[in-house]
Amino acid sequence: MKNHIKEYRQKAGLTQEELAKKAEVRRETIIFLEQGKYNPSLALAHNVAKALEIKIDDLFIFENKK
Repeated sequence: MKNHIKEYRQKAGLTQEELAKKAEVRRETIIFLEQGKYNPSLALAHNVAKALEIKIDDLFIFENKK
């Protein structure tokens, strides 16, 4: 799954560590999300979007593979 976490995090002036604290996850989770190596649960996606003060739909690109 593709996402815009890094772009929105940088726009917000947050480090990976700061975003991780706001989203209540480890910094490594943010790193893996930004690299596209980890697909978040709905709860995690919500927490990250809330921490960045944006909608989930603006943060994640959901691709329908048919």
